[in-house]
Amino acid sequence: MPSELFSLTGRRALVTGASRGLGRVIARGLATAGADVAVTARSAAPLEECAAEVRAAGRRGLAVPADITRPDAAQRVVDEVVAAWGGLDILVNNAGTNIRTPTLETSDESWRTVLQTNLDSVFFMTRAAGAGMVERGSGSVIHIGSVAGVVGMPTGVAYGATKAAIGQMTRSLAQEWGPHGVRVNCIAPWYFHTPLTEKLLADPDYLARILRATPLRRTGRDEDLVGVVVFLASEASAYVTGQTLAVDGGMSTSAFHPEA
Repeated sequence: MPSELFSLTGRRALVTGASRGLGRVIARGLATAGADVAVTARSAAPLEECAAEVRAAGRRGLAVPADITRPDAAQRVVDEVVAAWGGLDILVNNAGTNIRTPTLETSDESWRTVLQTNLDSVFFMTRAAGAGMVERGSGSVIHIGSVAGVVGMPTGVAYGATKAAIGQMTRSLAQEWGPHGVRVNCIAPWYFHTPLTEKLLADPDYLARILRATPLRRTGRDEDLVGVVVFLASEASAYVTGQTLAVDGGMSTSAFHPEA
């Protein structure tokens, strides 16, 4: 029974921002759990590599390059996946970026870039994928948020604002789509080793501050995130919706701000 609860066999998933970093890790993890996985991002070559990794795990893999900050492109991605596989059961909104500057040094362009990548794309993809899920009466939408949307941090006003908005979007959609059998949840990670964080974590002093603020005294490992994604995508979480689950080693329980 426990293994069946976490099985994704026969499920069709779509992961955004999957050409590298956590998105690629998530795509491989879903495939290992049994799901067919479509992936999207701007970069075609690494995206196809990710799809090949899914196929190597014995599942169907489909790469659909697109700029999902545009509503027409987001709709096209979903339409291609549905046309190929007949439907979509799982959406993981992972695409994101951060431009780390003090607020008074944040340009209009930087503000727009972060909002478009982190928030617009999530709305466009969720709206496009959710239509079929609501009509069918089942589905799981998983947003990758951040603890920066739960606790205040300096040098990231745009990033924090988008991640907090994703948390509220999660709660609103859970209310709206729950009666139709569609669950919507959010994961709020702390520091994982990704292309977005590698320069920061390569600084020994910065890493030491991060670890002091983290009760488990380490950064996240790939499997720490994959396990939670599989849980939220599977029947193991059938009665869970509207939640933001911190995968942060306990950081959000602390009043200590390591970046202050």
